[in-house]
Amino acid sequence: MNAYTHSARFYDFLYRGKDYAGETRVLIDLVQAHSRRTPQTLLDVACGTGAHLVFLQQHFTCAGLDVEPGLLEVARQKLPQVPLFTGDMRDFDLGQTFDVLTCLFSAIGYMETDVDLRRALAAMARHVAPGGLLVVEPWFSPGQFVNGHIHAMLVEEPDLKIARMSVSRVEGRLSILDMHHLVATPDGVEHFSEQHRMGLFTHEDYLEAVAAAGLESVYNEQGLTGRGLYLGIKPAAPLE
Repeated sequence: MNAYTHSARFYDFLYRGKDYAGETRVLIDLVQAHSRRTPQTLLDVACGTGAHLVFLQQHFTCAGLDVEPGLLEVARQKLPQVPLFTGDMRDFDLGQTFDVLTCLFSAIGYMETDVDLRRALAAMARHVAPGGLLVVEPWFSPGQFVNGHIHAMLVEEPDLKIARMSVSRVEGRLSILDMHHLVATPDGVEHFSEQHRMGLFTHEDYLEAVAAAGLESVYNEQGLTGRGLYLGIKPAAPLE
């Protein structure tokens, strides 16, 4: 799952065009509409470099969790007052609950199998307070992902140039993205590659995983970026 081992230090440059502020505004509206308790605390699972948390901390008492230490190192520089934990979304245990849990930017796709998906949803659900809310932004479904898709991204800063190119393929229920990075700094040019393996789950797979985790499901088709959102509401009392 540690797909960003080499690129963590460049992550914010690669995704500087992402509208984290705008996504947070949409998220706040959804939380207020669906939460059955006053939302005060939030855990961002797979928080990466903390780009969403920068804005979420203006509305909640926040914490973050990610499996990649390099991404968390960048996040800690931005968020010195926010607790950040290293952990796998499939089996983490922080010993506390939160009013809201988020898993955004399709990070749930790093679950490669249905078993992993259900383990992750169950682990997250255990950290949701009664009446609280889990918000999961999905990766592409099997019918949406394009086999053989070629993508290129260019970063141009005065002392940093990055060219990232990838070719995607499908193997069964997995999407595999082979990403090659060419990075130039005043110290020279380096090349490295990373492979991202992401599960292709159906709408029904997500709904079943949310239900198996003991949450009431609500689906928002538009979501934050057009990929949709799965909202899991923790019952205020145990389901009989």
